[in-house]
Amino acid sequence: QVQLVESGGGLVQPGGSLRLSCAASGFTLDYYAMGWFRQAPGKEREGVSCISSSDGSTYYADSVKGRFTISRDNAKNTVYLQMNSLKPEDTAVYYCAAEKAAWCQGDFGSWGQGTQVTVSS
Repeated sequence: QVQLVESGGGLVQPGGSLRLSCAASGFTLDYYAMGWFRQAPGKEREGVSCISSSDGSTYYADSVKGRFTISRDNAKNTVYLQMNSLKPEDTAVYYCAAEKAAWCQGDFGSWGQGTQVTVSS
């Protein structure tokens, strides 16, 4: 069974940092592009970041560029999202997703359960 499990969410003050982790089981991440998405209550899910499996190229939504960094450790079968300079508008449930492709194409077939990130003073 393919599983993705997010962790690392929590409550943080504006300007603070969190690192989210997404651990995969049932498959290896080596040949999957991996993405992070988020969804706030009453809003549609939006793409946050993606990292390719081919050369590690990364992509970011304009709203998080310069603040978030996606990375992958294939040896640990884990993908990360380092979030710095967090803002209240970053509050959402964050999901990781896997796409069996060399590059991020937007066709993610496997999703984690999500982890809550709350940015508040």
